[in-house]
Amino acid sequence: MSSNPAPDVPVPDLAGTLAVITGANGGLGLGLTRRFARAGAVVILAVRNEAKGAAAIAEVRAELPDAVLSTRRLDLASLASVAAFGEQLGREGRPVHFLLNNAGIMTPPDREVTEDGFELQFGANYLGHFALTGHLLPLLRAADGARVTTLSSLVNRVGRFDFDDLHSERSYRPTPAYGRSKLANLVFARELDRRAGEAGWGLRSNAAHPGATMTNLQFTGPNSGREGLGLAIRNGLTQAMYRIPFRWQQVPQGIVPALYAAVSPDAVGGGYYGPGGFGELTGGAAVARIPKRALVEADARRLWDVAEQLTGVRYPTARTAYRGAA
Repeated sequence: MSSNPAPDVPVPDLAGTLAVITGANGGLGLGLTRRFARAGAVVILAVRNEAKGAAAIAEVRAELPDAVLSTRRLDLASLASVAAFGEQLGREGRPVHFLLNNAGIMTPPDREVTEDGFELQFGANYLGHFALTGHLLPLLRAADGARVTTLSSLVNRVGRFDFDDLHSERSYRPTPAYGRSKLANLVFARELDRRAGEAGWGLRSNAAHPGATMTNLQFTGPNSGREGLGLAIRNGLTQAMYRIPFRWQQVPQGIVPALYAAVSPDAVGGGYYGPGGFGELTGGAAVARIPKRALVEADARRLWDVAEQLTGVRYPTARTAYRGAA
């Protein structure tokens, strides 16, 4: 693939397919929802706030009146919520052709924890999506050729796996903790593809990052717990950052790497895609640079084992029927 191809991605006819998109009520998730719906896919918006999900559906239907969209509640910071979501879709029984693990929280200034006691970014961004994919695995396998695309970030380059302190209990720094969670997402996407190939699950897993795309992610996490003057200063700094020439792009461009990873026949299992411009900040979809720390096979296996232990969701190890959570 060219390092700087055309800025958009042709999306095939997706009529008859089902896409599940996490964090679909805004930002990249809403942009992806719009593109999948336009191509004829049925889209489930997996959102924490169903009122915001309904507003997102209304926004998409204003442009695409025939779009087939629905919301389901999903809080990735709660393993019980993830399990309930999986059980609900399991009862409905429809194969899932596309799973886009998109939702995330970025750099809250103070250490926060999930409902299950995990550091919030590692717990929601990585463990929540690990558990979700595991719960949906029977439906992904039923689709015979499903795609799982997990969103990482350029910040994964500052991420490191300290297996003695994955939850930043000894020391919490917002950006390295975020980088760890996004490095974990990349490693998970590649390890899922490896295991799927070995076990014959019939799915393709890859990863993407949006470069420097303007979304509410730059506000919600960093502003957590801020109010008054502190909030105003932080918002002002973010708005000033957006004015740096040639560094930032809008959501319709930012979704292109993930869209390519999810629907292009040329996107490979275990691949990693991002913007093709300078520093992978902006531009059309291209093969992204994988940090060396994401290529350590022993870390990938250990991270997987840790995730299974922490979430209680165990993936099958052979060509056998999937039995869900332990």
